[in-house]
Amino acid sequence: MNIEEIENIKNWIKYYVFNEAHSKGVVIGMSGGKDSLVTARLCADAIGKENVLGVIMPNGSMKDIDIAKRSCDILGIRYYIIDINNVYINIIENISPILKNENKNLSTVTTFNTPPRIRMITLYSIAGSMNFLVANTSNLSEGMVGYTTKWGDNVGDFSPIANYTKEEVCEIGLLLGLPSDLVNKVPEDGLSGQSDEDKLGFPYLSLGNYIRKGVKDEHFDKIEKMHNISCHKRVGVVKFNNNLKNYFEKE
Repeated sequence: MNIEEIENIKNWIKYYVFNEAHSKGVVIGMSGGKDSLVTARLCADAIGKENVLGVIMPNGSMKDIDIAKRSCDILGIRYYIIDINNVYINIIENISPILKNENKNLSTVTTFNTPPRIRMITLYSIAGSMNFLVANTSNLSEGMVGYTTKWGDNVGDFSPIANYTKEEVCEIGLLLGLPSDLVNKVPEDGLSGQSDEDKLGFPYLSLGNYIRKGVKDEHFDKIEKMHNISCHKRVGVVKFNNNLKNYFEKE
């Protein structure tokens, strides 16, 4: 990672936002993590901080809300706080009778993934009325193993850091002059009380070494399994293709 590559990212953001998408600015969900911080800084440098809007979206409570505020202040971008808890509770209360009628229980898949999807709707609601784009803040490491919510935090109109591992995002942040305590902050989902690496079951470094160097350490089997079962998160909507009939004919 070097300054020249970072400048290329900024130039790409500026060209895409203004010339290809013909938009007025960018809206970003600010979580208090390094990914949103680095993405917001790249956008602010590329198109001007006055054209970047941060949105902090606690679900009732938010462990890193003060860090998210601090991140916006450091960048000099304006921000708003929108508590999504009422919407979340309304959805949960309305689907619970349906699940009960179907002899199903409310799962952690639902409780963990619903808030990111509400945040996605919130960002697009703002962006649509302001002629802004939604900046995606996902990185390559998370995408590789599907550590992301489908149609939640894995979507956006453009994605500046999607091709960079977690370690490389840290490098970008430090080269941008962002505070090291924020850039090197231990990543966590803010929901379970666990770090990302605790939940994944392996360190990001193992994943990064496999992605960039092909190193298969003791965590490789789990990395490979998570990659394979999360393919649907990386392909978007699966569309019918009449040529698939040839596949079934071979079976």
